[in-house]
Amino acid sequence: MAMFHEGNLDLQRHFGSTALAGRLVERLRRSEFIDEDREFIHSVEFFFLATAAPDGHPDCSFKGGPPGFARIVRPDLLVWPDYDGNGMFKSLGNISLNPFVGLLFIRMGEVSKRLRVNGRAEIVFEDPLMREFVGAQALVRVTPIDIFPNCPRYIPDLATGRPSPYVPREGEPPVEPGWKSNPAWKDVVPPRRT
Repeated sequence: MAMFHEGNLDLQRHFGSTALAGRLVERLRRSEFIDEDREFIHSVEFFFLATAAPDGHPDCSFKGGPPGFARIVRPDLLVWPDYDGNGMFKSLGNISLNPFVGLLFIRMGEVSKRLRVNGRAEIVFEDPLMREFVGAQALVRVTPIDIFPNCPRYIPDLATGRPSPYVPREGEPPVEPGWKSNPAWKDVVPPRRT
């Protein structure tokens, strides 16, 4: 499965970012979790889950629990428990008919971080791992397709209440992130559009 479809590619061409997007995929995209992914995912207390109904109608939900509730059990498998909720089963219902999911793990703070995981999910009700999650009524198993670290530059520091210094401000020049001058990307970063 290709990471970009024609809609992505059209916008990359429009904004001159085709070479940058290709380089980012070449250097950062993976389909199996690495130790750094495991440490980060096991440290967070929440993530955002995107699902879609078979007709394409999207849904996004918040999933939370103690650190480690979302767990990498193999390089090609992430699991998390489904806890008692509002009974609508929007996310799990979508997964049961359309297994493609997008997960966004995020740390908001002085040292922010983001990680996207796109993959195929499956809901299981009888799994030995469920015993390891207090309160689990089901377990969601995700086989990753695309694992992709994201630039955290617009994430606010919630602890201090400070917005990201990269958020555009009237009358101030934009703050460029350090990665844009990194030799790994510098030659493919398009000029900023104002």
